[in-house]
Formats: sequence, structure tokens, C-alpha cells
Amino acid sequence: MVWTSIFLATIPLQQAEGLEPETRAVAYLVREVPRWSPENRCYSCHNNGDAARALFTASRLGFEVPDAAVRDTIGWLTNPDGWEHNGGEGEFSDKRLARIQFAAALRTAIETGHVKNRVPLRLAADQLARDQQDDGSWPSDTSGNIGSPVTYGRVLATLQARDTLRLADADTFRLQIERANRWLRRVEPKNVLDAAAVVPASDGDENREAREQRQLAYRLLRKAQSSNGGWGPYTTAPPEAFDTAIVLLALVRVKDQPVARSLIDRGRAFLVASQLPDGSWPETTRPPGAESYAQRISTTGWVTLALLETRSARHAR
Repeated sequence: MVWTSIFLATIPLQQAEGLEPETRAVAYLVREVPRWSPENRCYSCHNNGDAARALFTASRLGFEVPDAAVRDTIGWLTNPDGWEHNGGEGEFSDKRLARIQFAAALRTAIETGHVKNRVPLRLAADQLARDQQDDGSWPSDTSGNIGSPVTYGRVLATLQARDTLRLADADTFRLQIERANRWLRRVEPKNVLDAAAVVPASDGDENREAREQRQLAYRLLRKAQSSNGGWGPYTTAPPEAFDTAIVLLALVRVKDQPVARSLIDRGRAFLVASQLPDGSWPETTRPPGAESYAQRISTTGWVTLALLETRSARHAR
């Protein structure tokens, strides 16, 4: 049964708690995605990037997402020339990372049919191609810290940028894509987030380096799953919603392997158990335990994507 998100946004939390986690998450994002830009005069990577991707995907999978929830975001995403001036200029503004995140949201909007015109994606891809480093990667955080919901980290950022180039024009950006693939095959996954990004990066690539990289990542992910099913940033770290979501999005690419199905089911159980009454998830921060609206929205966007994609895979079994 499909519930309209407008209705869900008005029902008491006590009633909403009886609905499936994906439905509650979509209802939360329907409320939050359109709020940020009018209230803050800023288009953000968390609301208009990660969270919007979740709503585009939810709509494709049959959840009713009102046009009003994404209309303003679509207008923003289809004007890449304006991304340099999103209203969030300041000390912590990373324009290069913002281009990766907005381009990923635009890519999902096109993949799900919310945007028909592919010209903006080509413009966004041109920007990303200029940002690529000589080694083939896209750095997203120069602090050296492990990636987070709003900083991604170099491996996840490179995966996102490469996938955008692929959809925009795989022939035109062939050299940039090959350089990214070469870097992704050779980078050493030093943590769970890196390992989770490596799995889809090498999906379908059967050369020796790619196979060995996948196996290394699989071993790390199997070892790092906690007793309650989630993953943290390192093998011995407590589980976090964001890291668990990234792992599930990687494993769903290899869901036909029995071990992957078991890992996915336990990871989903961890995420469902940690959902908050309003439909969101506690923000994953580095270091943990901090409060951040941006991190909460991005965390919830990634977790919603993971639950939607693994839910779809479970129904397809």
C-alpha cells in the first residue's frame, strides 16, 4: 500500500511509528528537503544533494513524493553554472566537493526520470573533469580525516564523480574514467568507508587488479560487521548509520552471493532498530557524538537510499 507523503507529514509520530521504516524516512525527507533553501537562502549539499537523491529514488520505487518537495531542488540542480554561488560561501565551503555532490543528485534525477534534459549533466561533468587530480582521484577533504556524510572522503568522492562522468558521456570522458578506474583499483582501502566504495567501483571489472581489490574489500567488510549488524568507520569501531548505509549500497551490487545477502539482512536490521521516531537517523559525525543538522540530513539521505535499494533487492529475490 502506498501512502501519500503529504498525509504522512501530518500524522502523529505515534501513528507513524507503526509504518515501515522506508515510508517514515521518505516522509521525514519530504518535510526537510524543501525547507533549507527558503529558510537559509542557501542550496545545501545535504538537503539538495544527498537527501534529494533519496527522494528521487523513492519516487522511482513507488513512494509518492509530491512535486513540491523536489521542485526547487530540481531548478537548482539543472543550473550547474550557478553552483559556485549556492549561498553557503564561507570558511567551510568546499566548492569542489559541492560540485561532486550536486552532480550526483542531478545524475540520480536523470536516472529516475525527474529531469529529462541531459545538457545540465554534461555541463556538470565538464566541471568535474577539470577538478580531477593528476592521479585520477577527486580529493574531498584535505584534513586527512576519515570521510563523513558531508565530506565523503577521497575514495567515495572519486566513485561518485566517476559515475557521473559515465552517465554524462562515457565516450567523451573515457580518459578521465579510465584514470579514475586505475586509481580506484590501486588505492589501499584503509577503513570501512574506503572498502565499501571500492566494491561498486570495480563492479564488472574482471582484470586481476580489480578482482584482488574486490576480495580485499570483501574481507575487510566481513570482518568489520559488528555483532548487532552495523559497521563503524574501522573494524573495531562502534557501528554508525552512515558507514552501515555505504556498506549496504556496496553489497547490494553483489547481492546474489549468499554471504552478501546475510550481511545485508543484518545491516538492515541495525538501521531499522536505530531509526528515530521522526523518521530520521542520528547523525554520523567525526569524531562521534556531535550535533549537526547537515550531518543528520545527509546521514538520513544515505540510510534511506540504502534501505530503499536493499528493500527492492529483497522483493526481487
